[in-house]
Amino acid sequence: MLDQGAPPHDSRATAPASPGAVARLLRRKPVERLVAEGGQGEGGSLRRSLGLWQLTMISIGATLGTGIFVVLGEAVPKAGPAVTLSFVIAGITALFSALSYAELAGTIPVSGSSYSYAYATMGELIAWVCGWCLVLEYGVSVAAVAVGWGEYLNELLAGTIGVTVPDALSAPPGDGGVFNLPALIVVLLAMAFLIGGAKESARANTVMVCVKIAALVLFCAIGVQGFRSGNYANFMPLGMTGVSAAGATLFFSYIGFDAASTAGEEAKDAQRDLPRAIMLSLGIVTALYVLVAAVAVGAKPWRRFDDSEAALAQIMREVTGQTFWGTLLAACAVIAIASVVLTVLYGQTRILFAMSRDGLVPKVFAKVHPKTGAPRANTVIVSLFCGVLAAAVPLGQLADATSIGTLFAFALVNIAVVVLRRTRPQMPRTFRVPLSPALPVLGLVLCVWMMGSLSAVTWVVFGVWMAVGLVFYFGYGYRRSRLAPPASSEK
Repeated sequence: MLDQGAPPHDSRATAPASPGAVARLLRRKPVERLVAEGGQGEGGSLRRSLGLWQLTMISIGATLGTGIFVVLGEAVPKAGPAVTLSFVIAGITALFSALSYAELAGTIPVSGSSYSYAYATMGELIAWVCGWCLVLEYGVSVAAVAVGWGEYLNELLAGTIGVTVPDALSAPPGDGGVFNLPALIVVLLAMAFLIGGAKESARANTVMVCVKIAALVLFCAIGVQGFRSGNYANFMPLGMTGVSAAGATLFFSYIGFDAASTAGEEAKDAQRDLPRAIMLSLGIVTALYVLVAAVAVGAKPWRRFDDSEAALAQIMREVTGQTFWGTLLAACAVIAIASVVLTVLYGQTRILFAMSRDGLVPKVFAKVHPKTGAPRANTVIVSLFCGVLAAAVPLGQLADATSIGTLFAFALVNIAVVVLRRTRPQMPRTFRVPLSPALPVLGLVLCVWMMGSLSAVTWVVFGVWMAVGLVFYFGYGYRRSRLAPPASSEK
């Protein structure tokens, strides 16, 4: 009703009050609007061409790779033979978050992943923080994975032609090199596939995923021949502290199971297939991780891993006494890790696509090429950024920075499930987290616990990253958001 005490000409009687600063930070984007805008970009739309099989392969492709082929060598010295337990702990942490992702992916089937889920449940500021963490998760993990690809490329070159890329061109500053050229090359190759469109990229990824699974099964078949039970005699030499620290590092190995959720606007039946793809991919990946880790530690004393970044290939050579098998595994790893770069880079571009459509990042990230249905400019910009980062920063620093960003985003997803259950209890859900809110809360606690196991340096890097993100939000996104009042959005 109008204020009867106000004169008829008073504009306050007809114009809605401008929301306060706090209200603007907490503004939510309705689920119905998120879904209705699905696929729409600047100048074109994304194409729905992905089924359950392709979505599952995207999640496996984004997850199964550097964590087992490369980061295993860094985790074993922290936990000893109990690294298998570290994989289980990291997998359980991922499982609770995967349940929450599955429910939200089926309810809000859009490309923004946890960024969009937070926007619908906790407001714009939290959504921005989540999206900024996803940039850290996806963008930085592309760089980390690319670094590991270079290690196995050298293993392959050494075993085939007896020549390797010189240290100056195969390692970043701080690791004895000047510029990691192989890492840059694999990112650019992934960029070339993605520019062609989602369907074509999914086909290439499916082939690479099959190769990497075959490679890990082959490793287990050969590595078990060198299994020595004595290598497990002192199972937990560094105690639970070491197991926890290794688990926090190995959580990097599970990053990517949520990649299917970034394909929500390109899936044929997103509400049905996204939850299935997320859970199926996590189950397959966890089983392979635990099996490979158990065989690896059984075949090689844990003290001899020495932060090796090509541990599996080395074990194959040691067990067989021949270079052929190690070279073959290195060849498979080159293909396998390339698929991680491809699928994680895909996820990053789609998240930025959603953020751009909401006005929080520049419009260039939402431009869709009319022929391929892919965000080409977005793909090129993100690829160049990740490629340069991979060429200049050591793997260990990248992996830990990625883990903390991911854990923070996962924590928000667990909260979002509980919030949406309370605010929209009647909304149709194709998958529901069992025992909610107990399991989402447990997932939140595990994420916070694993974040606490990371080093102080990693926390400092995370704090600086968040500060930079908030500066960008208040300097750009806060005023240009599509949910902002008209007067401020025009500035």
